[in-house]
Amino acid sequence: MAFTRATGKHRLPSRMTRTTRRTVGVAAFATTGVVGTLAAPAFAAGSAVVPMEHTGPMQAVTLGDSVAEEIDAQAAAQRQAAAQAAAREKAEAAAEKRAEEAVAKARARAEKEREAEVRAAREAERKRLDAYTSPIAGSYVSTFYKAGGAVWSSGSHTGVDFHAPSGTAVLAVGSGTVVEAGWGGAYGNQVVIRMTDGTYTQYGHLSSVGVSVGQTVAAGQRIAISGATGNVTGAHLHFEVRSTAEYGSDMDPVAYLRSHGVNV
Repeated sequence: MAFTRATGKHRLPSRMTRTTRRTVGVAAFATTGVVGTLAAPAFAAGSAVVPMEHTGPMQAVTLGDSVAEEIDAQAAAQRQAAAQAAAREKAEAAAEKRAEEAVAKARARAEKEREAEVRAAREAERKRLDAYTSPIAGSYVSTFYKAGGAVWSSGSHTGVDFHAPSGTAVLAVGSGTVVEAGWGGAYGNQVVIRMTDGTYTQYGHLSSVGVSVGQTVAAGQRIAISGATGNVTGAHLHFEVRSTAEYGSDMDPVAYLRSHGVNV
């Protein structure tokens, strides 16, 4: 007698049925995290529930969070780097501006100092040009201007005589340029200086001359040594002031010196 199967649902599920039910179980686990009692014969018969390995969607979620955090950290680092770079640029710009301002101030200060030096030099030069002194230091006038007598060919003294023993230093009374230096006839050895104010000063009866024509002299500079050369009766210095280089344009030497602050 052939073996026969009883009618009814006693056959094992087909392969497709088992696969479908297993998939449903995995999906339920991914959703709830717990494998419950499923209506699948494969989990019946009181078999124990075996935990599934986390190799599905949960691991994907974890990896996604990690990547997001890494991206956020990189973005934060980039923002911090940008802020630091901006701060450095700002500090460098401020330092450059301060350096430029310091250079500008130094230049302005140097320019002011240079201008002050120029003004001081000009003032010193002006004072030097304006300075006057007696032709014989510590001496006095022994014969005054316009004194009369047969000694002078013009009938009167055209200058003044300063007491000066032979060998006394003769000084330029102010700044000017030498226009004559040497023998001057009745004046003996002489020096004539064109002064910076346009007048002429004459120093006569010198024993020796210490300057040359064209030389620039300053007030108080030694230009000669006194003596008794020319038409004289003794050693002294003949000092004369003229408004021009021509004889006859003489003016009072004492008044001239006093007008320039010299106490004679």
